[in-house]
Amino acid sequence: MGQFTFKLPDIGEGITEAEIATWRVAVGDTVKEDQPLVDVLTEKAAVEIPSPYAGKVMELKGNPGDFVPVGSVMVVLEVAGEGAVEAPAAAAPAAPVQSAPVAKEKPAKQASAPAPAAASAAPAPAAVAQATGSAPVPLVPRSEGEKPLATPAVRQRARDLGIQLSYVPGSGPAGHITHADLDAFIARKPVSGAAASNTRQKREGVEQIKVIGLRRKIAEAMQRSKQRIPHFAYVEEVDVTELEALRTHLNNNRKPDQAKLTLLPFLVLALVRAVPDHPEVNGTFDDEAGIVHRPSALHIGIAAQTPNGLVVPVIRHAETLDLWQAAAEIRRLAEAARSGKASREELSGSSITISSLGPMGGIVSTPVINAPEVAIVGVNKMIERPMVRNGQIVTRMMMNLSSSFDHRIVDGWNAAEFIQHIKRLFENPATLFMD
Repeated sequence: MGQFTFKLPDIGEGITEAEIATWRVAVGDTVKEDQPLVDVLTEKAAVEIPSPYAGKVMELKGNPGDFVPVGSVMVVLEVAGEGAVEAPAAAAPAAPVQSAPVAKEKPAKQASAPAPAAASAAPAPAAVAQATGSAPVPLVPRSEGEKPLATPAVRQRARDLGIQLSYVPGSGPAGHITHADLDAFIARKPVSGAAASNTRQKREGVEQIKVIGLRRKIAEAMQRSKQRIPHFAYVEEVDVTELEALRTHLNNNRKPDQAKLTLLPFLVLALVRAVPDHPEVNGTFDDEAGIVHRPSALHIGIAAQTPNGLVVPVIRHAETLDLWQAAAEIRRLAEAARSGKASREELSGSSITISSLGPMGGIVSTPVINAPEVAIVGVNKMIERPMVRNGQIVTRMMMNLSSSFDHRIVDGWNAAEFIQHIKRLFENPATLFMD
């Protein structure tokens, strides 16, 4: 048998290094030609790198979060044939799989030699018992200092279910805990013994989670935005009773192929109506060059939560869309973002952003501006409240708009006029459809 040394290929676009996001294989795995080996994150996109040959993984160079220069050895494969072969840096193809927010600046970091990844762990006894249908084993935590390996989505699900991951056997590469492992853990019958019966055990240890990949990009973008942009917030209360009645009526009479209407398509229409009268809120500010780029078009970013973190897909040329088209585009972009299939172009180029937490929106929020934009409009939850109308106490559906602006570009008076314009449109929803 021979050895094949796989190096990080030249991904193009001037990229000189990439961050290891996720290993798709572990030491000892047998891989096929074109099988994904690793996902790496550049400053412009996440890239899935496949194997150019079939073989057995002998060594992995580097851990998730490490930065690897182009041309560095990443994987050593045992392949059919004799002798050792090295792959040229540009030999292996790399296909983009999910875009990430573009970092305008790269923070300084200390170079460190990539450390080989741990070999694939053997299946835990509990996992074997579950697979074979044998009796369940007692819940025995991992040894002190041993950290359970799992993706953010698995960790969040475990928190929601009240499960300590240290008790869950992992069947994935290198002992990673998967959703299937959680399902098996839940389905497993409790057994006798102190470890199983004591549900009030003292919790020990501190889990250390390295901030890598998309989460690191989000952290950098938020920090840069708060450090460089003097935010100011403006909150206004809006009566959306008539708007909600219209939304309900339209949803009850929509065609089967039409997307269900949420509040967001109406807000898109409101921005299309209001922004031409308040152009200072639509655009980006290059503070190094001292130039505001103010497009005639309206490219609206929709902040969306995904299993991997916050991303902002963009509705291009929102001024060309009607209500149903806006709803369909919001749904399409949200699905693409959640599944990781949104392209780089769909995740960049916005000129103003909408932030919405839906029913979790709370009463007031102070959204962080999606730099280099100069404004973000935040939507809070709707709630029925008693209000005074014409001297009478009546029940109305109320909602706050919590928005942030770059005070270097947008004055407080201009921001207030802009939000008041949106308020008038929402409280008189027929005006949303008037030319």
